[in-house]
Amino acid sequence: MTKYDAIIIGSGQAGNPLAKKLANAGWKVVVIERKWVGGTCVNAGCTPTKSMIASGRIAYLVKRSRDFGIDVTGWSVDMQEVVRRKNAIVLSSRESSMLGLLQPANIKIEFGNAVFTGDKEVTVTKEDGSQSTLTAPHIFINAGTSPLIPSIPGLESSGYFTSDTIMDVMEVPRHLVIIGGSYIALEFGQLYRRLGSEVTVIENSTHFLSKEDEDIAAALKKILEDDGIKIHINTKVTGVMQGADGVEVTCEMPPGSLAPEVSASMMTMTGSHLLIATGRTANTAALNLISSGVQLDERGFIRTNEKLETNVPGIYALGDVKGGPQFTHISYNDHLIVYKNLIEKGNESIASRPPIYCLFTDPELGRVGLTEKQAREKGLNIKVATMPADWIARGYETSETRGFLKAVVDADNKKIIGAAILCVGGGELMSILQMAMMGDVTYDRIRDAVFAHPTFAESLNNLFASL
Repeated sequence: MTKYDAIIIGSGQAGNPLAKKLANAGWKVVVIERKWVGGTCVNAGCTPTKSMIASGRIAYLVKRSRDFGIDVTGWSVDMQEVVRRKNAIVLSSRESSMLGLLQPANIKIEFGNAVFTGDKEVTVTKEDGSQSTLTAPHIFINAGTSPLIPSIPGLESSGYFTSDTIMDVMEVPRHLVIIGGSYIALEFGQLYRRLGSEVTVIENSTHFLSKEDEDIAAALKKILEDDGIKIHINTKVTGVMQGADGVEVTCEMPPGSLAPEVSASMMTMTGSHLLIATGRTANTAALNLISSGVQLDERGFIRTNEKLETNVPGIYALGDVKGGPQFTHISYNDHLIVYKNLIEKGNESIASRPPIYCLFTDPELGRVGLTEKQAREKGLNIKVATMPADWIARGYETSETRGFLKAVVDADNKKIIGAAILCVGGGELMSILQMAMMGDVTYDRIRDAVFAHPTFAESLNNLFASL
């Protein structure tokens, strides 16, 4: 058995930087990775999806070229080149992550499947079948998640795709049917619609983007539908089968969806490709956590306290595997919390970390803090600033007028407590408001501030002037 100061299971956006910092602090560290260094973000998430979304954006602009006085004729989508470009960017990012781990002398990388075989004991089975057993007083689990596959009759034999596999398809799907209306579903839906696919999104929930305020969700839904995406809400998939012309998806539609006088009925649609985007599940089943004593929640995610420690002292869970917001920036911040507490003797926790994320549709949706609904449920005395994106001068000049801006402020102290920015550069504008929230900058100071003209940031003047 080999002894280390720290075992890190998974080389994602928490595991990698934590390994390097602990090693630089003098710890002897081993990183166990099942397949590829970099985790979900680099290999199947942010890096490949945003690379392909960039191709979709170019296709969208080429289609609109005449709106700007530019005549582009004879253009086409080379899907193989789109995938090749994506793969090259992923490979470069993966290699960069690997080189970063190799620099500290006291980091070892073990490739294989990690399984807990005792108290603070992990056995790694390599591809050739050989095994090594490791132990350490500190173990950090950064094992990530995998696509969640729902139980639908016929699905397993249908030849479906997930967000991990759809990006390797070398042709533009004729008709992409997406089960699930999540953020992942919408990003992929708009991407393939822009590349030339017919796209249908099927969402079981009664509300579109239920985590967002209704006005923001409605604005984004209209944008996607204007792009030609068909969105079915409150629709349950009852069966899937491979037919002569593709994948046949049978759905139970809500009353009135087909016609006002028609009650709930069944509808079958045929797609050339089927994408499952119904969420993700924690990669905990294969870890044999029962041998470690680490507790899971009812969905299979690892339970932690506010300092990211499990019920077993010395074992921590970082990133998506612990549940909660599944975002790269959250995973990265997780490593900072445990590092500062362990090495710098800090008192960091996730308790005060604000909700923050960006949905990379086009226009993108940047979100931070509380929604209006959440603020009202808390009984806060609030004011709500709203503004359509077509009021933004720069947006008007660039013909990027789709979207809706919204901010929630505390009426008593004028501080910003939440924002949803749906427009071109929405994530960047949201980040400006996040910094204002971090510095307790009140909304009236932003309203009266001098921003360069004409920038999208200048729209914040008018947004808060609406109050």
